[in-house]
Amino acid sequence: MSAIRLLVLGAVRQHGRAHGYQVRSDLEYWGAHEWSNAKPGSIYHALKQMAKQGLLREHETAPSTAGGPPRTEYEVTDAGVEEYFRLLREALVSHDQKTDVKSAAIGFVVDLPRAEAVSLLEERVRGIDAWRSAVTEHYVPEGGPGQLGHIGEIMNLWVHTADAEAEWARGLIARIEGGAYTFAGEGEPFVGVLAPGEENPYATRERHPGDWR
Repeated sequence: MSAIRLLVLGAVRQHGRAHGYQVRSDLEYWGAHEWSNAKPGSIYHALKQMAKQGLLREHETAPSTAGGPPRTEYEVTDAGVEEYFRLLREALVSHDQKTDVKSAAIGFVVDLPRAEAVSLLEERVRGIDAWRSAVTEHYVPEGGPGQLGHIGEIMNLWVHTADAEAEWARGLIARIEGGAYTFAGEGEPFVGVLAPGEENPYATRERHPGDWR
């Protein structure tokens, strides 16, 4: 799975309608340009591709008062909403996703009902535990990874990574069950986007052709 599709669909959905620079600013505000492939070129490409695929609807806006070209604003279609939640659920359950996909899923987890988020995370933990058992059954000898020489440290890394992920997921489940955060249907959600005109403290300095479209 590519994190960029989930990130862009989620960012546009939070605004209702958004142009490319808004999406880019939001993702930079979340630090996604550091932990994912959400770079300017990837964002604009994803917007245009998903519009062609019917996941986003394009809206042409009036030219700016400074004489610039009209921007294209995007809105998530019904098909886009369906794809967004499919990607979100898959990313939360699939323990073997890359870090950027997992991070994107956590960023949008509150778009789900609380009980469903817990259920998906519990399924994630079960997958981690099953994968860890398979690794230790077939690859880690009774005396520890040292019996395989330094190659055993690969398996050691896998096991420790699985343990850390499972511990984190169980902690998140406990916090959610304890009432942390505002989930879908519970009231006003956390605002994770920049307000119109609000300066982005994490914005990259360079500008690229098409930034304002």
